[in-house]
Amino acid sequence: MVTVVPALSPAQAAGVREALRAAGCRSGLRFAAYLGPAVGPRRHFSERLHAALGEEAARAVLVFVDPGDRALEIVTGPHARRRLPDGECRLAAMSMAAAFGEGDLADGLVAGLGLLADLASRRR
Repeated sequence: MVTVVPALSPAQAAGVREALRAAGCRSGLRFAAYLGPAVGPRRHFSERLHAALGEEAARAVLVFVDPGDRALEIVTGPHARRRLPDGECRLAAMSMAAAFGEGDLADGLVAGLGLLADLASRRR
């Protein structure tokens, strides 16, 4: 799942989709991203998106980015959390936030997904 805002070009959106696929292949986890505004409280909304992954949610990582509110959430299922503890998710979030702060939304997300996949792969 990748939902993108109009701020991404078609090529950038394709790059994010490829990063999601590559992160999943490298780590064995399911990666998803949502770029856009939250409907309601941000954390609750991102947790609902994660739950919508259904049976895959236990081994899934959802990255939620609201460029308008400059917000970022990473939600992990119980299996994914064993491989990506909160501290490692914070590291990836800080990396992405730095790139986003420079206006580099797509590349920051791609790099962050790569970092999450690398960190998860170490515990595979």
